[in-house]
Amino acid sequence: MSQSYPSYARVRRCTRSSLRKTVRAMRLQLPIYFLAIVTLSSPSVAQAQSPERGAQYARTHCARCHSIEKSGLSPFSPAPPFRTLHQRYPVDTLEEALGEGISTGHPAMPQFQLDAEQVGDFIAFLKSLE
Repeated sequence: MSQSYPSYARVRRCTRSSLRKTVRAMRLQLPIYFLAIVTLSSPSVAQAQSPERGAQYARTHCARCHSIEKSGLSPFSPAPPFRTLHQRYPVDTLEEALGEGISTGHPAMPQFQLDAEQVGDFIAFLKSLE
């Protein structure tokens, strides 16, 4: 028994036809995908950094020792006021340390680690004090 195979020309036509349909569908979908990528990656749609949330974190976890206001002394004198941190470090460079966990050489400072959203909020808060 011999099998009958379609001729090459017929297979080629089917391929071109399905290719045209695919290209047409992609032309319609591509702008939608592009718009979705741009929209989801823009900071306005993504969770925006919030100095207010950063300040709340500072009040809860840091204000016991550090001054978190634009004036005043720190409750624990060796702890630098947050408003002066930008004079010691470029505040943006603290992102990695905050995300990985800061541990210092003195025992009074607790070790802590912030999640990505908290890091952005905290950096925004520190910048608001400059």
